[in-house]
Amino acid sequence: MRFTTFERIESFQIFVVKASGNREPYIREKLHSGVSVACAKTMVSAQQVDDLIDNIELELQALGKREIASRALGEMILMRLKELNEVAYVRFASVYRQFQSIQDFISELNNLTTAK
Repeated sequence: MRFTTFERIESFQIFVVKASGNREPYIREKLHSGVSVACAKTMVSAQQVDDLIDNIELELQALGKREIASRALGEMILMRLKELNEVAYVRFASVYRQFQSIQDFISELNNLTTAK
């Protein structure tokens, strides 16, 4: 058995601003967990999940902002999941947008199919 660690250079700390106005540090593992759950039992590989998160982090750094609204971060994730896997997209959207009924799913699926 072999264990490997990877280190990332963190050039600056990004804070996520929640809807309540609370600020909390961006935590890669938290984002990774949410995306991984959405991608479970799909054809999306662990490497694809890592690449998606890497791309989001690069975009955040390119923006040069120290804060990002949780809503904006969620939309960034959804945009990439939509291109990667539609099932993962709907799963993530159901949690992120807090679907309350089957009608919410139907509405999102209709949006997904008409956007093609």
